[in-house]
Amino acid sequence: CREDSKEAQSTTATRTLLTLLSLFLFTQVFGLSSVAQVVLGKGNSGQYLSINMAFGIGVTLGIYAAGGISGAHLNAAITITQWVLGNLSWTRLAAYITGQFLGSFMAAATVFALYYDAIYDFTQGNLTVSGPTATAMIFSTYPAPSVSLQGAFFTEFTATVMLILGVLVIHDERNNAALKGAQPMLSGMLVLGIGLGMGLNTGYAINPSRDLPPRIFTAMAGWGMDVFTADHSWWWVPVAAPILGCLAGVFIYKACIDFHNEPDHETENKKEEAGTETS
Repeated sequence: CREDSKEAQSTTATRTLLTLLSLFLFTQVFGLSSVAQVVLGKGNSGQYLSINMAFGIGVTLGIYAAGGISGAHLNAAITITQWVLGNLSWTRLAAYITGQFLGSFMAAATVFALYYDAIYDFTQGNLTVSGPTATAMIFSTYPAPSVSLQGAFFTEFTATVMLILGVLVIHDERNNAALKGAQPMLSGMLVLGIGLGMGLNTGYAINPSRDLPPRIFTAMAGWGMDVFTADHSWWWVPVAAPILGCLAGVFIYKACIDFHNEPDHETENKKEEAGTETS
């Protein structure tokens, strides 16, 4: 029993490490560095489309890297939803979220070090959340000036509903799931599509572990507590709205699609009948 317990702990530690690495090396570094390049380059080194593409590429590579070990839990909202549905234990929930948050924090620190000189040249050493030389948005999301807090919340909620619906469509074996090897690429395209269509209002955080750890880093790195108090204390919206959006999206999927799928054995029988007819 003790050996089994040690093996389980080792497995959990490995899953945590790989989740951290997938975020650190792929998803967040690709995404945050693309934002830094666009902002600091003043539009001469990339556009909004390049940010969307970078986050899509990062998600794709992150899922390829960690999908076989941890199920590619790169989003705290999805991880929490899986726990609520009873698909994850407390220990795995804690391990995955710890890995996600540590990896995201380290990615923010890496991008800050990578663009340290450019950031200080752009801001003249004055790190701000708003204004003509604001740079906090490189690391975390902030709502557009014309968007109310309620509108921003609804945007994040809706975008995350679309995210989880897309993830379920891609992975649902009882429906019409994509080929296993193509699932990471399609998930990256899903994130790209959300950015292309729903990024104007809030920058489409759609993931607490993408937004909160870099925000904590910026508070520590010189931007101060403005990162939490700006825009009517916006910081909690990219944490709460994606979680609620994921839960709502799962309910919608089950009500509209999953409950209408045929049982597995009926699907298998139809496949066998189709194979017989083909023969």
